[in-house]
Amino acid sequence: MQHAVRPRTLLRPGPGPVPAPRPRTARVRSLIDADALRVLHRAARVLLDELPQLTDRLVAVLQEQEPAYRAAVEGDATGIWQEVHRSLRHSISSLLDPRGARDGARRCSWKIGATRAEQGLPLDALLHAFRLGGSLVWQGLVDETSRTAPEDVRLLVHVASDVWNFVDEHCTLVADAYRQTERQLAWRRENRVRLLAAALLDGTSRIADLPEAAQALNLPEHGRYVVVAADGGRLGGCPGAQADLAPGVRAHWHTGVDADYGIALVEAGEEAAVVPQEQAPGARVGVSGAVDGLAAVGEARRQADTALSLCPESGGTVRLTEHLPAALVASSPELGAALADRLLGPLAHLEPADAEVLLDTLATWLASDGSAQRASRRLYCHRNTVLNRLRRYEQLTGRSLSRPSDLVEVSLALTARTLLRR
Repeated sequence: MQHAVRPRTLLRPGPGPVPAPRPRTARVRSLIDADALRVLHRAARVLLDELPQLTDRLVAVLQEQEPAYRAAVEGDATGIWQEVHRSLRHSISSLLDPRGARDGARRCSWKIGATRAEQGLPLDALLHAFRLGGSLVWQGLVDETSRTAPEDVRLLVHVASDVWNFVDEHCTLVADAYRQTERQLAWRRENRVRLLAAALLDGTSRIADLPEAAQALNLPEHGRYVVVAADGGRLGGCPGAQADLAPGVRAHWHTGVDADYGIALVEAGEEAAVVPQEQAPGARVGVSGAVDGLAAVGEARRQADTALSLCPESGGTVRLTEHLPAALVASSPELGAALADRLLGPLAHLEPADAEVLLDTLATWLASDGSAQRASRRLYCHRNTVLNRLRRYEQLTGRSLSRPSDLVEVSLALTARTLLRR
């Protein structure tokens, strides 16, 4: 009977088995890696000693191969040289001491990415510069090793991936810093534009800020303007919507708390045409009169708000210049209420339905340009009925609808009543 052969276990004094020896190939690989690092470090120390010359070469390459850096060097040769020198020093130091130099190298690359974003250097040009720097450092390592120990050049192959992984890592780092800074700059620009536009609309803009506001809003400082106020909560059915303007009208839109405002540049005589009468269903739009210069936009905004307050709840476009009497009433609600009470108050002792009939007849007669015949057609009653109701109003209030001053007051009182009931 044959017995199975058990493998021998190497024993050593003590409780456990002796670990099996590592394969020879692993020891060879370890020795090769150690030799490769020795060669890398020897060449890197030489590059570090010759850093100014290496910096000169990279700056020259950048000027030759990257147009964006050519312009940057012409504008700030010393600054570019120092930046390249600092970046190369950190990069080469990281080859000698990866752990100790890592954080400093990352901070350096991040700062370069952020600074170049602030200065407007294209990101592609920046990444190209970092790759050119990596190529120059690698070529320097190969050239130095070929000069002093040609037989060791083959060992550099074993550390090539480390060098290029470093370059890739820092390209990614630079791109992240660049894009983050770019987003921050865009937010600052947008916020500055919002602040400048808000100050113009509030009428609090300083004279010294007008040139900046004109540039930021892309509008001339001394142009002719109207302000359009749109009910942002209803226009188009969503907050922040904007009124439709006539084709070709230059305008800057600002989202306010209760309305959106368009600062629109207009030509003389074309103020009424800046906003089409037809808007989205239910949209309420108020248009100011024209003012001269951005400094007067605050007054135009107040006019636009008044025009918007005159818009029916069902929607519509109101141009202030076409509703000046109503605008006067809306501009002073307290006086409007006093006028309505004085002209319409005597009807308060009537039955509500009876008073409503008289007021409706009066308003329809005024809207029909004082024609009882046209008013009767609108009210579906006889002409004499209209005249009888008008006389009754005169008897109750002591006012005469044939007297111009009384007629003006009655018209304003009816307007105030309509506005106050909203």
